[in-house]
Amino acid sequence: MPPRQHHTASPAKAGRPRTLRDGDAPARLWLYGRHAVAAALANPERRVRRVLATKNALAWLAPLAIRNEMRAKIEDARPEAIDKALPAGAVHQGLAAEVFDLARARLKEACAPAQRQHPVMVLDQITDPQNIGAIFRSAAAFGARAVIVQERRTPSLAGALAKAAAGAVESVPCVKVVNIARALEALANLGYATAGLMAEADNDIGGLPKDQPIALVLGAEGAGLRKLVGETCTHQTRIPIAAQMESLNVSTAAAIALYEITRK
Repeated sequence: MPPRQHHTASPAKAGRPRTLRDGDAPARLWLYGRHAVAAALANPERRVRRVLATKNALAWLAPLAIRNEMRAKIEDARPEAIDKALPAGAVHQGLAAEVFDLARARLKEACAPAQRQHPVMVLDQITDPQNIGAIFRSAAAFGARAVIVQERRTPSLAGALAKAAAGAVESVPCVKVVNIARALEALANLGYATAGLMAEADNDIGGLPKDQPIALVLGAEGAGLRKLVGETCTHQTRIPIAAQMESLNVSTAAAIALYEITRK
């Protein structure tokens, strides 16, 4: 899948997020973990400032198809030097990259329906980086066109989120919007069936339309979809599970739903 563009608030020092304002220079942020960094180095849209790599990580990178200008940015570093550059507890696998954020992706361009009916993922107030990263990974695996998130409540596409995504933040556009309900209206105008995933829905996911692309809307664990967001969806749907289990982890639900939506 070719690299795509994203927009997100970005961390400044030591991986801590800050908000960019008009006129600010692009903020730098840290990616870490082998797959996250390798995908960034392979993405021509990603501006990389420097890469810190241990000897083992350098050996792992050696056979990969990385452009010479990117290889020139790789520095030999000891594990403790990488630990010092990153937030405490970051599992970096001996590899970290200080990068600039990707350019902004816009809803109409990123989600314009293609010949194939690729789905779009819409995340309503999901804030856990591990879950968001896992959703990006599933989105890439099942050919989703984009992931739409709320601008103010979503962590930057870096750090633990990017590591959990295993490189998918480089290939799946992330569209940040101010208002999720209005984004759903825009998707409906583009021809999408907007399907809110809700445990209490009457219809299961197998009944979603087969003749139009699907925008799958997922809410935060526990809270679920907000009332207005659920009411804005053109369809309410559920994944049928055993009665003794109240719900699924949101990233697990996303993967199952994407499989069902795309398999036919």
